[in-house]
Amino acid sequence: MTFDVGYLLLGALFIVVAVIGSFVQRLPLTQTMIYFAAGVVIGPLGFGLLALDAQGQSRLLERVAEVAVIVSLFTTGLKLRVPLRDDRWRVPLRLAFGSMTLTVGLVAVAGVIGLGLPLGAAILLGAVLAPTDPVLASDVQLEHPHDRDRLRFSLSGEAGLNDGTAFPFAMLGLGLLGLHDLGPWAWRWWAVDVVWAIMGGLGIGALCGAGVGKLVIHLRREHHEGIGRDEFLALGVIAFSYGAALLLHAYGFLAVFAAGLALRAVERHQTGDTPPEGVLDSASAEKKDEIATAPETAPAHMAGAVLNFNEQMERILEVALVLMIGLMLSPSYLRLEDAWFIALLFLVIRPVAVLAGLLGSKRASTERGLISWFGIRGIGSIYYLMYAANRGLSADLAGRLTSITLTTIAVSIVVHGITVTPLMNWYRRRRKRRATSA
Repeated sequence: MTFDVGYLLLGALFIVVAVIGSFVQRLPLTQTMIYFAAGVVIGPLGFGLLALDAQGQSRLLERVAEVAVIVSLFTTGLKLRVPLRDDRWRVPLRLAFGSMTLTVGLVAVAGVIGLGLPLGAAILLGAVLAPTDPVLASDVQLEHPHDRDRLRFSLSGEAGLNDGTAFPFAMLGLGLLGLHDLGPWAWRWWAVDVVWAIMGGLGIGALCGAGVGKLVIHLRREHHEGIGRDEFLALGVIAFSYGAALLLHAYGFLAVFAAGLALRAVERHQTGDTPPEGVLDSASAEKKDEIATAPETAPAHMAGAVLNFNEQMERILEVALVLMIGLMLSPSYLRLEDAWFIALLFLVIRPVAVLAGLLGSKRASTERGLISWFGIRGIGSIYYLMYAANRGLSADLAGRLTSITLTTIAVSIVVHGITVTPLMNWYRRRRKRRATSA
């Protein structure tokens, strides 16, 4: 396919998405499914106009997926406008650490016994498939920073955290395959890959987000400097926190997420309990520069402008990555003998891990059930897969893991995409009935 045809098809897809976006919201479909279907139709499973070699282009795919994930994690952090001491954080923390660990363990058992994988590869597969996706799960995550829905908060917080907490297991899997130094008795893995990399990533990101946020607000309030170019501010915080974490051998995913949380915390500390949208609406008659520099509106304007830019960039990257997934799928990757494993992951492993992680919590059975179901896999899994492939996996093992991962993501996009609208509508109606009867 020539570049001319490629531009034509991509432009047509963007126009279609823009025109039918509101219509799709009323159907048991998601826009992600449209991007995916377009990739499948264009790719090897369709007309074969364009194909993407997952193993041959693994370095490109790793970088593109990396950018998409860090942008989405920063956006997710900006939406979580809740103090860390709030009890709503308990469920995401349980899911991101307890349920994550159990998911990796159960996938590893299934990988060794059912798929015939070596232990290291089975643990690596668990790390690839355990994280829920912050990019493709927008339909079940927080809609805006003042959204207080507990279900959406739990899924958003889990997706924000577990894209980083899966990293220790990826390193453990690579270590057991002889591709990463675990140290004697795995001391290096525990000390560096678990304790330091997690705590350091969160700390570095928090310092970067809070420091930049306070600096920008001070410059705007006191000196009327640093106004505009909020898109560069967003990109700067993401790149700086991510780069600092990587240089210090900490997890950049957690650093970017923490940076978003910290930037939002600076705004919340300055604005208080008033929703940032309300602060800006009350100043809507003022000029943009005055809103950006006024003491009462500067924090909300900064956080809102950064979030708006990030959301737009996140959507564009989502289109690119989901198209790539469709282009990577080929008949050689679709193995019917692995279908049982995908069903096991979604219908048994995810529910068991979630229910075990939430033991003793006060969440209603409805919320537990929906959290158990909406374990959406996507771009994060692509990143971990390509990260491992580029660090010495054998071609045979990389191909096997790629087959399982791509098929799992494809099934997740379709099955979760079909169910998200009716289930979330049912959940909203149930909440309204309960609120009315209370």
